[in-house]
Amino acid sequence: MNEEKIPFWRDSRIIKVIIQILIIAIILLLIVIFSNNLINNFRQLGLTFGFGFIFDPDLNSRFNIGDTPIAYEPTDPYYRAILVGLLNSLRVMITGIILAFLLGVIIGLGRLSDNWLVQKIATIYVEIIRNTPLLLQLFFWYFAVFLKFPKIDNPLIVFNSLFLSNQGVYIPFPLGNLQTFLAIVVLIVGAITAFFIWQKQTKLIIQQGTAGQVYNIALSMVGIISILIVFLGLDWQFPTYDSQIQRIQNGLNLSPEFATLLTGLTIYTAGFIAEVVRSGIQSVSKGQWEAAKALGLNSGLVMRLVIFPQALRVIIPPLTSEFLNLAKNSSLAVAIGYNDIYAVSNTISNQTGKSVEMLLVVMVTYLIFNLIISSGMNWLNQLVQLKEK
Repeated sequence: MNEEKIPFWRDSRIIKVIIQILIIAIILLLIVIFSNNLINNFRQLGLTFGFGFIFDPDLNSRFNIGDTPIAYEPTDPYYRAILVGLLNSLRVMITGIILAFLLGVIIGLGRLSDNWLVQKIATIYVEIIRNTPLLLQLFFWYFAVFLKFPKIDNPLIVFNSLFLSNQGVYIPFPLGNLQTFLAIVVLIVGAITAFFIWQKQTKLIIQQGTAGQVYNIALSMVGIISILIVFLGLDWQFPTYDSQIQRIQNGLNLSPEFATLLTGLTIYTAGFIAEVVRSGIQSVSKGQWEAAKALGLNSGLVMRLVIFPQALRVIIPPLTSEFLNLAKNSSLAVAIGYNDIYAVSNTISNQTGKSVEMLLVVMVTYLIFNLIISSGMNWLNQLVQLKEK
């Protein structure tokens, strides 16, 4: 008996394909309409669309940039100014993500502490930070803290190595010479060695329930050597105050704008990361804690070997969102005068009238930043997921 053929208008598979084609067609039609409208508006205003002005050597940027990680002059082309803004954004994002993660983990663990005072301090921190606007916090750090430091002729000196003034924070920083390079190489080798020792120790704990005295000694030795290299191996350059020219020389200078943005983003994002860490750890069932303790593991090993690896599967997805938020929130730098990619692009737009082009530059830049962050976190998320056979 022949099966009756289903008409195409009743075939769910064909209907799904038709719907998808219609959606794509509508999206393309909207793009064409908006593009045509943009072109017509440009013609009416006598403007042209293009990015050639960015690389035109005859067009100078004609504005100063306060924070310049690379050499820059107002006579440079626009691409040089954009590159400076890009680097400024990157150093805030990268440093902010690292510091916010470390602080967030500490605060998150503090929320679960058995110590009443530590728990309450962590709770108050999270509640205050999460429930006040980031822009308001940035204004507080900028106007009430960093701009209120003493003047440059009478800086606040901490431990004879940290200088605080209303022109920025000056901290010790290693010189870029051969000694520093060799010390960094040794630190990298030490980190790799410690990782392999830690892996061996972890396997031994899982198999025999003991950490192994040899591995403990080896890790301790690597740690002691690394600390000595950091303090004695790196060729540190300490800031000094020159009374004749009334300036602080040497060391690394963090401008008030950079310090404000980094501090604000770190403290704000850490409040959210703390809750992510706390919820991830609490998602692990109590039976896992009890089973691990029944094996004779102390609290530190229980957290490291049993609880935290399982919590990572819950922590990483929302943690990715917090990293992405930090990267996007860095655009608030324009509110305090820090010259990131958005602020520089806004200035170029005002000078050239190329607002659409510069808006696209900023959008693509932040899109690439966030795609890189999300790709790296998705790769990390796949590593910690359970592998089903």
